[in-house]
Amino acid sequence: MEPRNNVTEFILLGLTQSLQGQKILFAVFLLIYIVTMVGNLLIVMTVVMSSTLDAPMYFFLGYLSFMDAVYSTTLTPNMIIDLLYKKKTISFQACMTQLFIGHLFGAAEVFLLVIMAYDRYVAICKPLHYMTIMNQRVCILLLLLAWVGGVMHAGVHILFVYNLPFCGPNVMDHFICDMYPLLKLACTDTYVIGLSVIANDGAICMVIFLLLLISYGVILNSLKNLSQEGRRKALSTCGSHITVVVFFFVPCIFMYVRPPTTLPIDKSLTVFYTVITPMLNPLIYTLRNADMKNAMKKLWTRNIISFSRDC
Repeated sequence: MEPRNNVTEFILLGLTQSLQGQKILFAVFLLIYIVTMVGNLLIVMTVVMSSTLDAPMYFFLGYLSFMDAVYSTTLTPNMIIDLLYKKKTISFQACMTQLFIGHLFGAAEVFLLVIMAYDRYVAICKPLHYMTIMNQRVCILLLLLAWVGGVMHAGVHILFVYNLPFCGPNVMDHFICDMYPLLKLACTDTYVIGLSVIANDGAICMVIFLLLLISYGVILNSLKNLSQEGRRKALSTCGSHITVVVFFFVPCIFMYVRPPTTLPIDKSLTVFYTVITPMLNPLIYTLRNADMKNAMKKLWTRNIISFSRDC
């Protein structure tokens, strides 16, 4: 399957044309990326190595951090490197790869957040049957479904975009390859494809966001049956989940639940959910979760003691 166009690369305008602004953004985004990778990989290592974090919630949390790390690595390093150059280019094939991987991990994370909400519902509303319902086989199956959903979502985008004719301008007013900026450059009528983006991205964001709000509403309503300590712990866990959901879905809804067009604010919103949100997720989950913080302290203390003995 060969693309029907004579464009071999796209020129990205980036976030700013100011050289001084690019230098500042380079330092800021490099620091954010380092914090993102350290925070998410630390959570993954803690979940894998700690024997106290064997509950399904931490299994899913570990994969959420893994997805955030890969998702951020797909987009952020290229953006950081581009800030060092006046002319920013990306090949057609690299653009399609970035589009596919970005939407794959973005959609998989959306479905994983639904799974995590279901996990909290079972844990709080059906505590006596929790380990029976959320056994290891079910957890792995749910995780596979999240990946399958991500592949299907990203695959639809590639099927629509890959064979579009790009025969004219190749300057994209963005810093990554995304659907609406690409459709704007295609030399054909893309109205129907634009509607498919709303149906694919917009519907997923809106419907799942509403389902998550309803599910957490049910969970919070059921807290009255718990003890004061159980209520406090459940509120802390659900609070962190709801925070992540709001940070992830609000920009997504604004971006895709609207007529297919590009707006000046799009780049700022894209920065938020591609760069900022993956950094905030580990901070939100670790700062509000006592078990995670204790497991990290024990893990690091054990490693420091072991290192001291070896020396």
